[in-house]
Amino acid sequence: MKARIVRIGNSRGVRIPKPLLEEAGLEDEVQLTLGPDGILISPALAPRTGWAEAASRVRERGEAGLLDAPLATRFDESVWEWDEGED
Repeated sequence: MKARIVRIGNSRGVRIPKPLLEEAGLEDEVQLTLGPDGILISPALAPRTGWAEAASRVRERGEAGLLDAPLATRFDESVWEWDEGED
C-alpha cells in the first residue's frame, strides 16, 4: 500500500488508514525503529509490560531474593514500641 508523506508543522507524517491501524493494533502511541529496510512502526508497550511473567520465571529458577544483604538503619537500631491504641 502506498501512502503520501504530508507536512505537519515543521515535521512530516504518514496517514495510515483506520483498518490498517486496527489490524496492526496501533493506538495513540507507537514505537518507531529504524532498520536496514526502513522504519518499523509497532505498538508502544505499556510501562512494565511483561514484568509479572519475568518475575515468575525468576522465582521458578530459584533466583528470587535480594541482591544485597539488608542493612540496619538508625530507626532499626533505636528502641521503639508499638502504640496499641484504643478502638
